[in-house]
Amino acid sequence: MEENLGNRVSADTISAITDRVLPEIKAWKSRMLDSVYPIVWMDAIHYKVTDERGCAVSRAIYNVLGINRDGHKELLGMYISKNEGANFWLSVLTDLQNRGVEDILIACIDGLKGFPEAIQSVYPNTAVQLCIVHQIRNSIKYVGSKNQKEFLKDLKCVYQAVNKESAENEPLKLDEKWGEQYPIVIRSWQENWDRLSEYFQYTPAIRKLIYTTNTVEGYHRQIRKVTKNKGVFPSDTALEKLVYLAYRNIRKKWTMPLANWATISQQLAIKFGERFKLL
Repeated sequence: MEENLGNRVSADTISAITDRVLPEIKAWKSRMLDSVYPIVWMDAIHYKVTDERGCAVSRAIYNVLGINRDGHKELLGMYISKNEGANFWLSVLTDLQNRGVEDILIACIDGLKGFPEAIQSVYPNTAVQLCIVHQIRNSIKYVGSKNQKEFLKDLKCVYQAVNKESAENEPLKLDEKWGEQYPIVIRSWQENWDRLSEYFQYTPAIRKLIYTTNTVEGYHRQIRKVTKNKGVFPSDTALEKLVYLAYRNIRKKWTMPLANWATISQQLAIKFGERFKLL
């Protein structure tokens, strides 16, 4: 506006204009949700915000991105917290339950400690799939650079196996080959194996959707395109307004169901029976 019209709009004016979206945000955050979501991804995105002392502090925005019964993406909720932790995720899940979500078939998450337990304390029947990509990233940080290429090749035999039975021998082979050198890395795969290998019981189309948190991370990348030039937000409210307005533009593109949803939904209905009825 300053370039083209010669008018400079102050930060206060911009804030006053964008404040008009606050009642919409409030209504959106308290809206009722569907009773069942077949697949949900949960992850946090981090920002810097100026606190009441004028210091830049970290804030986590917890996002819950789901696929509804019709196969469309839907952001179920967006929650701002001082940091990412299983305790706060528990309050997020409780809010979803209070807003009408009775069941989640499959939850896809990163490896945050205590997160699976938080989910299953609210939704005890939910199948929890830990993100394979997060696990690989966390593992490779503790593997010497000269061994990383070979280690990654051996890991592929674990997570790209045809089925769980053939995959279960691979962690043992990893232990034999690398256990002495990288005991903590191998132990992490062994301890998390049940939730890392959850996806093996599904068809390839469903596996592709749930073995990583790429779906919600893709959403985060779109949000960052809007927020990337903002170093520190002046307040939590300013952060929430901009992220919500970005989301409002992104959701306009969510007009089509997921590819192959007709087939995937039938496979889920067969797998989960009474919990996911199509008709």
